Amino acid sequence: MTATLPPETTIPTGWTVVCRYADLQPERGVAALVGDQQIAVFRLFDGALHAVGHRDPVSGAHVIARGIVGTRGEAPTVASPMYKQVFDLRTGVCLDAPDDPALRLPVHPVRLRDDWVEIGAAEVQAGG
Repeated sequence: MTATLPPETTIPTGWTVVCRYADLQPERGVAALVGDQQIAVFRLFDGALHAVGHRDPVSGAHVIARGIVGTRGEAPTVASPMYKQVFDLRTGVCLDAPDDPALRLPVHPVRLRDDWVEIGAAEVQAGG
């Protein structure tokens, strides 16, 4: 995927433009580099956006954006393409080992502004 970014890609409020909303295919992830962090961005069928760390905490490979998107109960999820652990896209918790904080994905704020997807500068605390 390629996107034409507006002239100013870093928003003064700490948000970074990563792509146009229309460039994201539903239920498919893309990887974005925000500062020095690789982030996996997902657009779901219902239009919701999620951003989590791109690094798989089990294998160490940067592959989460290539994972399989789905649901477990009410939770939107992504399954790692490496060893198939399933992560809640809202919290980053590994649903196969919810009590192991080492297996959580960092969750990043994401928003839609004027048809552009933006990632916030700060990581959101993953919930349990």
